Amino acid sequence: MQRISRFRMIVFIVIILAMIGVFSLRLYKTQAVVTEESLVAADADSMTYQSTVEAARGNILDRNGNVLVSNRASYNLVIVNFVFFNAPDPNGNLLKVLDLCDELGIQYESHFPVTPDRPYEYTDDNNSAWQENFRKFLADRGYDLDISAPTLMKRLRSEYKIPDDWKQEDVYRIIAVRYELELRSIEGVGLENYTLAEDVDAESLAAVMELAVPGVVVENGTVREYNTKYAAHILGYIGPIWSAEADEYREKGYSMNALVGKSGVEQAFEQYLHGSSGLKKTTVSSTGEILNRYYVTEPVPGNNVELSIDISLQAVAEQSLEKVILNLRENGVGRNKEGKDARGGAVVVQACKTGEILAMASYPTYDISTFNQDYETLSEDEMNPLFNRALTAYPPGSVYKMVTSIAAVDLGGFDPGYIIEDKGLYTYYDSFQPKCHIWSLANPRTHGKINLMQAIAYSCNYYFYEVGRLTYNSYMEKTGENPFDIVAKALGLGEATGIELPEAVGARANAEEKNKQYAGEDAGWFGADVLQAVIGQSLNKFTPLQLACYTSALANKGTRYEATLLSRVVSWDYQDLIEEHTPTVASTLEISEKALAALDQGMRMTGSIGTAEQYLKDYPIAIACKTGTAQWQGTTSTGSFSGSDHASFVLYAPADDPEIAIAVYIERGSQGGNLANVCIPILDAYFSSSTKYETIATENIAY
Repeated sequence: MQRISRFRMIVFIVIILAMIGVFSLRLYKTQAVVTEESLVAADADSMTYQSTVEAARGNILDRNGNVLVSNRASYNLVIVNFVFFNAPDPNGNLLKVLDLCDELGIQYESHFPVTPDRPYEYTDDNNSAWQENFRKFLADRGYDLDISAPTLMKRLRSEYKIPDDWKQEDVYRIIAVRYELELRSIEGVGLENYTLAEDVDAESLAAVMELAVPGVVVENGTVREYNTKYAAHILGYIGPIWSAEADEYREKGYSMNALVGKSGVEQAFEQYLHGSSGLKKTTVSSTGEILNRYYVTEPVPGNNVELSIDISLQAVAEQSLEKVILNLRENGVGRNKEGKDARGGAVVVQACKTGEILAMASYPTYDISTFNQDYETLSEDEMNPLFNRALTAYPPGSVYKMVTSIAAVDLGGFDPGYIIEDKGLYTYYDSFQPKCHIWSLANPRTHGKINLMQAIAYSCNYYFYEVGRLTYNSYMEKTGENPFDIVAKALGLGEATGIELPEAVGARANAEEKNKQYAGEDAGWFGADVLQAVIGQSLNKFTPLQLACYTSALANKGTRYEATLLSRVVSWDYQDLIEEHTPTVASTLEISEKALAALDQGMRMTGSIGTAEQYLKDYPIAIACKTGTAQWQGTTSTGSFSGSDHASFVLYAPADDPEIAIAVYIERGSQGGNLANVCIPILDAYFSSSTKYETIATENIAY
């Protein structure tokens, strides 16, 4: 490492500290846009140029004001093109800078799309705006667009006047960086002065500046900083503009090397988080010394986005979900130890009376703060940690049975007290004879004579086969409509939730969906389809978020609110309210008091004597819940196989005056009752907290 004088080092650090003092008030990123029009000659020994100053992104906070994503002041090494190339020996100067950067471990980036070693080949980067820039580079030079990589390297080496005796490694580095520099002078590219290296520490900056290379300057910058290891799938990340997005962002005034939201709320709320650019004039000497700087227009940082999530509750949800899944993998459940093949899962916590998402966890997850470093490993992981399972559609299983119950009572005319005898094997149809989940040839157990409430509590398939068949046939005969589809749609199943993130819509099991999935063929809709659909199988596929919204709608006696992650947006200085979430009714379903009473009793019994008794019987707060198990068949390259069943679970609490709804789903989780164990720490955390999660008073909510 090059040695620098102690005095110069101290002076430089003092300057840096002074810059930090000023910068802390602004937190902006300077990016100089230098064109012929922006250059104004001051005199023979200096030049003034205009710079676009891109504002810092707004912060992202949770509902309690905890800052989850912010910006940290940083310093970048920037090359001012016209100064750099007006100085003697630009190649030699550049090599000195690059050598020192390598020595100091400073990472510098180039988008030159050629591999560094012979034989030269083009890299595959067709998804990036940099590919479009490369084509403009070739066109500007008059090169054929199909020029080979070796020919391109030969021409550029000659035109850049790189000495013949230089090492090949050095030749490539010079070409790669000079390519970046040249792009900045091509009309229509819209790139800024070349930022050679970002977020460079003070000691390394001092060492580079000690070289006194004309045109290499220090500029203020910001680094996106993630202050939590949780909520990765919610927060998302930022990245470069892709080619498909270039025109859209260019129209919005973005520089083409700006970083924009690529996923999560970083993407969903880009319009708020991205600030307004400013304009700065800088005068530099012929040696690159900055003589004067002033703002023509001050940059305005982006607004701050306050989310509906509670990061403490989010942490509990993620930890609890992980613990249960890992325990399943290690120990399984039941005599057959099912669930050891459990893969991933999700849990969603929603405020019933506002639609706000308080927590939304997906497992496996990742650390967003190290996303860029870990991306390759994450993308190759067979467990798909980048995959947001909370917004992925799955077969719901028996948590769907409240739909069947409502349709049976309100559309089919069934009395909840009506007794049906569970005979284990349902033999109404000769060709399709499904069974109750507790019955087998080896152990022909049944639930005996039961009513609707007991059928919900014990999740008796036989009961719902019979009630479902009779309800479907009678209602179809009268109206020609599918009664279960009517209820499921009104409760938000198979419908967009309103969430600001990309989500699967899923599907409801009906004749139309079956025909669609069979490429428009008249596949038919038969009695067997009905039997499967009424217990949450067949073509039914819903996301864990939809299941949470559905459960909230049941808690609200039929009123479903749009799901949201947004609490409010405030100005960058927190002084002005820009936007505030107002609960929005997405749909309503008139549910009779008779049906509501049956659901309430049956869902309470599920936790006290039914399929979730093991975990919730003694819980101090009244819980209304339902378990679900969904059969599935996976496929491999060698054929099909059956693994453990998928597991689902929903609840709302307190049952007497619901505040939150929770939906849990675990791929190959075996039994829905086990998932109640995921919810207990979440319930404990929520009800032990003094935080109020409802933003609108109960009396102001319309049911």
